[in-house]
Amino acid sequence: MHSPRASTPPGPDPTERPAQPLHPVRPEQDAHTPYPGATSGHPHPRHLNLRRPRRLNPRLLTALAACLALTGGALLFLPGESPDTARTTPAPAPGAQAHAAVTTGTAAALPDLAALIGEREAFVRGHPGDAPAWAVLGAAYVERGRRTGDAAVFYPKAEHALRTSLRAARTADALTGLAALATARRDFRGAKEWGEAAVKAAPKSWPAYGPLIDAYTGLGDYKKARATLEKLMELHSGPAVQAKASAVYRDRGWREDAAAVLYDASARAKSPAEQAALLTQAGQLSWERGDLPDALRHFQEAVRLDPDQRAAHAGQGRTLAALGRATEAPAAYKSALAGQPLPEYALELGELYEAMGLAELARAEYERVRARVRQDGAAGVDHALVLGRLEADHGDPEAAVRVLRAEWRRQPGIAVADALGWALYRAGQPKKALWYASIATDGTKGGGVRSAPYVFHRGVIERELGKHGPARRHLADALRINPAFSPLWAPRARAELAAVGEPPNVPAPKSRKTSKPRRG
Repeated sequence: MHSPRASTPPGPDPTERPAQPLHPVRPEQDAHTPYPGATSGHPHPRHLNLRRPRRLNPRLLTALAACLALTGGALLFLPGESPDTARTTPAPAPGAQAHAAVTTGTAAALPDLAALIGEREAFVRGHPGDAPAWAVLGAAYVERGRRTGDAAVFYPKAEHALRTSLRAARTADALTGLAALATARRDFRGAKEWGEAAVKAAPKSWPAYGPLIDAYTGLGDYKKARATLEKLMELHSGPAVQAKASAVYRDRGWREDAAAVLYDASARAKSPAEQAALLTQAGQLSWERGDLPDALRHFQEAVRLDPDQRAAHAGQGRTLAALGRATEAPAAYKSALAGQPLPEYALELGELYEAMGLAELARAEYERVRARVRQDGAAGVDHALVLGRLEADHGDPEAAVRVLRAEWRRQPGIAVADALGWALYRAGQPKKALWYASIATDGTKGGGVRSAPYVFHRGVIERELGKHGPARRHLADALRINPAFSPLWAPRARAELAAVGEPPNVPAPKSRKTSKPRRG
């Protein structure tokens, strides 16, 4: 299924190396506590070494979100800047806006990206040895491929441009671009190699740290991801860094802090496209915790600011379905697929159709997933995770196990642990399945993220094994996190919980009074 990864740097083949193990982390004091000691004012544990984000009042967060939704950030000015001066300050040219975005890892508008690519393509034709120009062109290709989902066209172009830059001069910009390309292809080992090389070449070049955090996360090395975030935060503090911090906090289970950081980042965004990307990330956080109205507001505002933000369209579809507006949801998914035909969007749409009883439409979407996986695989993109999920539930579970076992050996992240555990359960191997499901949901094994699907999977597996107490707890927790986490699987979670039933009403044992021994 996978083609050899051209994004892997020279040297020993990384696929020959043993998979990196998940690094254990200390358990939370409470699953709902953003971080240990949050209520008592204690600092973070030393091994985390993360800065404690400033906590904001929830009412203030809500008010700020409403302000952003109404104004799109238009009322936010720099210190000392008045509305008049803000209106008279000339906006950067489209190519300049995209240049600033792609070199710092922030989102750029698609028209601006097209302008930048056109400018750089013309420039390198006359200056074929200009390493910086080739690096910027490569980064722009990566971003355009990611935003449009057209990996087959733009990722090979990106690799050619970045390697051309690297041949001209071994710069941190080219190495960072190759790390970002590997991340976009879900080649986290390659991203780790290129990212570490970029940081070594220029330790104070903060954009190099972002792809490296993604790489460590994809490899299940959450300890290094947090340590790298700490270094990044020492170098820079803009919206791009805040977005990375929010993702790390989310993976650790600190959802309130993740949301607070994103609100601050949205207020500081420098373009509608950047703000739309941040609002989309915030909407996903709201969705994951089951706050559907808040999620829909974020996604709708992101689409208003940047109609090309297709992840926000998919988020709208997901949320509309959860709100019981299933007839509106397919249109939002189709809009997402029209501009960014990712297989995960097609899988979600297929499951929505299946939940609606539209079997033929569901099968068509599942075939679209398989076709897209094959097409993107030819461009070096690793879609093993989404393919495994598809086959586990709507195809061949044994094939899903084979695909996901190979993926686990290569890059053992939490998402892969969950998918492999579920595939093993679907293939009739619940005992093995529980080991992986535990990794995905147990904070002591790396699974700090509060995910309703992950907890649901674990609960179903435990019920199959006759572990009714843990099954009851995890199924109830999944529905507590997000009662509508899937149009297809949330009803199954409720049915499973009802089948487990209430805990047995066993009277507490009576305490025995021991008589004192007599003397004499």
